[in-house]
Amino acid sequence: MGLKKASLVLLAWTSVFVSYAQTYEVFDKDLKLKFRVEYDQINVLGEAVRISTVNNELKLLSREYKPYFDLKANQVIAYDQPWIVVKGNEGMGAFHEYGIEVFPTTYDDIQTYFTRVLAKKGNRYFVYDHATKQTKQIGVFEEAFMALNGQVVAKNSQGYFLPLSSNPDRSFQNITQVNENFLFVQQPTGYGLINREGDYVLEPVIDRLEHLNGDYFFGYDGNQYMLIRGREGKADIRYTSYHKITVENDVILEYIHGKLRRVMNYDGILLDQVGMEEVTSVGEKHYNVRLRDAKIGLLGPKGWEVSPVSQVDKILPGSEGLYPAYKSGKVGFIDKQGRWVVQPSYDQAGQFNQGKAAVRSGSRWAFINAQGETLTDFRFDQGQGFVQGVAIVQDQGLFNLLDSNGQLLFEHGFDRIFPTEGNYYLTERDGLLGLLAPSGKVIAETAFQEIRREEFDRIIARQGDKFGILNEDGEFLLPLYYRNIIFDQGSQQILAEDSYQFQVEDAATAAPSTQGRKRKGS
Repeated sequence: MGLKKASLVLLAWTSVFVSYAQTYEVFDKDLKLKFRVEYDQINVLGEAVRISTVNNELKLLSREYKPYFDLKANQVIAYDQPWIVVKGNEGMGAFHEYGIEVFPTTYDDIQTYFTRVLAKKGNRYFVYDHATKQTKQIGVFEEAFMALNGQVVAKNSQGYFLPLSSNPDRSFQNITQVNENFLFVQQPTGYGLINREGDYVLEPVIDRLEHLNGDYFFGYDGNQYMLIRGREGKADIRYTSYHKITVENDVILEYIHGKLRRVMNYDGILLDQVGMEEVTSVGEKHYNVRLRDAKIGLLGPKGWEVSPVSQVDKILPGSEGLYPAYKSGKVGFIDKQGRWVVQPSYDQAGQFNQGKAAVRSGSRWAFINAQGETLTDFRFDQGQGFVQGVAIVQDQGLFNLLDSNGQLLFEHGFDRIFPTEGNYYLTERDGLLGLLAPSGKVIAETAFQEIRREEFDRIIARQGDKFGILNEDGEFLLPLYYRNIIFDQGSQQILAEDSYQFQVEDAATAAPSTQGRKRKGS
């Protein structure tokens, strides 16, 4: 900023010139103009990071968008809070978002973790620790990476190493990252788990170790099967058995004397049932259990959701006390006791929501109520569940919203309708976008190339190359005029980027001015 202004003054002594520039009008959340920022290009990377990129010079900005720190680079590679990774003419570097230089822009590669930064120069690796505010070289390696749990995993011809652990010279046959808490390690003695401090929480003595989900693992050691939960201090063996345990298609099963006996969850036994023939997954943590007497039940994460019943081929997870169930290729709905509430007469069905469900017969969809009564004709190409009184349907190739009375809300449908956050709907027609409220009320007609709801009563819309802000009633709070609009949540401000022509006259007749700026609407 300072250099640019100095050049402007110098040139003003010798000639009159016209140049293209931009400015930002800065508004508060009530859209009251607070001030303007001129001759800049601003990017908001996070609540605490605002960057000026004018003239390929990166500078950190204050909440008032005043430059206060030079990042000494010309490109932002990544922002991983709190680290800003940049690139300059000589290489990559890293800065803390508060304006602390961690590594100058002379490194080949930078990797970040919340409290650490790993930098590579040639085959030498360096780590900055934010807790100690110190940088140290950790060694020369063929390769190294920052693992999800914050440890650095390094490799050379002797094996794998954890140079940030309390035993940095200890080598491993292999190290694999699992999640943000643990690493798999392999030694000649077996597999084990390493925590975020680089210490064993499970010694490498397990013959086989598999990650199930989160911090849960499945292990096999000699002739013993184990369900394990990783913990920061020491892994917890939640269940052990000398009977065979298998993981089959996301289902954990235990066999006793060769016969299926138990369905397991991550912590232990979910169901102990004599006479099970087959268990199949039918949804997240939901299983169909088929017994020897041909009865089938729906098992959920807390036990039976539908007790085993006859005359059912498959039961799917349900809602509002009703469950889609198949018999002889047709689907209806049963209750928790397995009694048919809606007879199996459809080819496909969705879950009940707000007392209604979409069902398909042949190629057409309709809606029924909880008594099985048809609420609409079988006329729709597609049908989705009701949300806040409306459902998305496809009618004669076009998408529409259906109300609880079975009436379409729009005379002319849309090419597509997308549910968005807060149960709002994005509409598209002929390549243009619009927005509907959860009730189906039109907020913005399909007339925009871009539209997004930033927060309540604040919707950014773009038409051509012009941006504006709408409210929930579709009224423009800021007109379609600006080159870009940025919501700065950290400072609770809104930046509206403007552009204009400015002219600097000969210094002998006038000082630099902003006369000639385009007015809104011109």
